[in-house]
Amino acid sequence: MDFITAKDFDRAWLNFELDLPLTAGKNGEPNPFYVNRPGNPIADLTNALMSPFHRPPKFYFSGHRGCGKSTELQHILTSNQIRKKYWPIHFSIREEADIIDLDFLDILLSIGGRMYRTYRRQGGHLPEKLLKDLEGWKGKVEQETRTVLVGRVNGYELGASIDAFFLNAGMKMKLEPATRIELRQVIEKDITGLIAVINGISEAIHAQEKRVPLILIDDLDKPDLEKARAIFHDRREIMTQPNCAIVYTISSALFYSKEFDAIRDQAIFLPNINLHHPLETELHDEEGYATMRRFSNVRMSPELIESGALEAAISYSGGVFREMARIMRTSLGRARRRNATRIEFADVEMAATEIRNEYRRILDKNDLSFLKKIHEHNRLEYNERLRPLLQLLAILEYQNGENWCDIHPVLRRLIYE
Repeated sequence: MDFITAKDFDRAWLNFELDLPLTAGKNGEPNPFYVNRPGNPIADLTNALMSPFHRPPKFYFSGHRGCGKSTELQHILTSNQIRKKYWPIHFSIREEADIIDLDFLDILLSIGGRMYRTYRRQGGHLPEKLLKDLEGWKGKVEQETRTVLVGRVNGYELGASIDAFFLNAGMKMKLEPATRIELRQVIEKDITGLIAVINGISEAIHAQEKRVPLILIDDLDKPDLEKARAIFHDRREIMTQPNCAIVYTISSALFYSKEFDAIRDQAIFLPNINLHHPLETELHDEEGYATMRRFSNVRMSPELIESGALEAAISYSGGVFREMARIMRTSLGRARRRNATRIEFADVEMAATEIRNEYRRILDKNDLSFLKKIHEHNRLEYNERLRPLLQLLAILEYQNGENWCDIHPVLRRLIYE
């Protein structure tokens, strides 16, 4: 895709795609649609990665749905410092495993498989001794997992090569529940063998490239809290064993659980964009509004939207990039149906109403009562209702020195009905 500023509604519709991947340029330059945020915590993550270490670091990166985690991970790859020190890989766990039924073994296998396949695809050559060790480990797994030897996946015959094994074992675990269970049982019996495979691949790449492999794994925040606990708390020691640098995206729900203490030293949270100050809804944060204007203006010419409509869209977004894209898309659709030449205030109001109606279906009276209290005091404090409402984006978290929160702006009218 060419990332160009839209001059018409059709192109704008494409540019505001909700999950548009903002990949770096061929030479590592930042994506044209990338918008830096005030006090960006990704700078803290970059600085931490650039710090000296005895063992390659592991970090846990999180933020609420739609806040821009994937974009910021992509942006790390544009850093010349990072590319000089690390041999980076960024991928989504969706490509390697079933995120509905995710296990720590699936993640470890995807790390080893993705490193091996990417390095080979880029023309890298691994030492013969390592290849023999990999063949031995593969043969042992295949011998104990007979179902892996049956059939074809994506045209590759299982057991034919190490390349095919890493591709097809992962695909089998992703697509075939029965094989997934058997493979997990076999690999878990010799977890040290899998770690040795990962470390062997990582160390060989390091020796050849003179750079430490850096694995950036996206979409690990999608599994529910119980699975996140099982992976990043219960199996934390194992997840830190690979001898490569890793940034795990994790569920924001973990940040509101007692288990967070186990990873707090390596955790980095990406907040939403401040649009107003605590308890002062009408006092706009100009830096935040300017950030959201840039988000719109790099994707679409300002001539395609009334200035008042753009300000309303920003206010209703709550400082969440994905919500902003959603409001703009809905507004674009309505303007197109009217055969208009630009988005008007009424189009944005209708987009906000659609979002409000969605919440109206799922929020009960107790939710609304709690949301009203949140809006009145903006305090971020534990309550059993807090976590699910944060996950729904009914409550939005911000940082302004201290952490604080407010309700989604479209809900202000709903809580006083």
